Amino acid sequence: MTVSISPNSLDLGQKAGKIGAELIRKAISTQGFANIILATGTSQFETLKQLSAEKDIDWSKVVVFHLDEYLGLSITHPASFRKYLVERFFNHVPQLKAYHLIDGENDPEKECERLSTLIQNHPIDVAFVGIGENGHLAFNDPPADFETEKPYLVVNLDHACRMQQFGEGWFPNLEAVPTQAISMSIRQIMKSKSIICSVPDLRKAKAVKDCLKGEISNLHPASILQEHQDCQILLDHPASSLLHKL
Repeated sequence: MTVSISPNSLDLGQKAGKIGAELIRKAISTQGFANIILATGTSQFETLKQLSAEKDIDWSKVVVFHLDEYLGLSITHPASFRKYLVERFFNHVPQLKAYHLIDGENDPEKECERLSTLIQNHPIDVAFVGIGENGHLAFNDPPADFETEKPYLVVNLDHACRMQQFGEGWFPNLEAVPTQAISMSIRQIMKSKSIICSVPDLRKAKAVKDCLKGEISNLHPASILQEHQDCQILLDHPASSLLHKL
């Protein structure tokens, strides 16, 4: 795990997008294709913008998975992560080889089985992720399941996670935030060859400190990234502000 600090979220996102683009190009050059995971949320705005603007990526050789989606939320809902990726990424790049989005309106267990079969046949080259205010990785809230081998699972969203989604403006009130989601599991994320973790904003500072400087614990789910052999953590100054404090 390596950590780099940018002056602001714009610079952070641009850097993350450029690093990711180079890894995608490398995968295509060496094996003829690239399988990637995209994250959503406010932490990924600039990253996806930069990634979609990168030149010389043959997107027809790229397969995309994504991290999580709310249960029961329509793709037309403003908070839908499927809607987010279509509007912020898929509409801005040439046609992909394939993309496999989580449909939270399907039967949850069948959807997990469908996606698990697909991703097991597509070893991931590059995963773009973030860290939540409660330290979650994808929607694996604390205490996260570090042991399950299931690539996707149904999870309960804790109060802190739901407050973050409301606070970021995705929902009109806390009661409107779903209580469950389908999430990629911790172990599946960790199987990625390379991980790019973008974390902007002061509100993430405590989670950053707990996950990067504390012991690896399922109470701080993203702390598991300390064990990954090729994980790049990109922070802006506010998000990194507590790292030097004991």
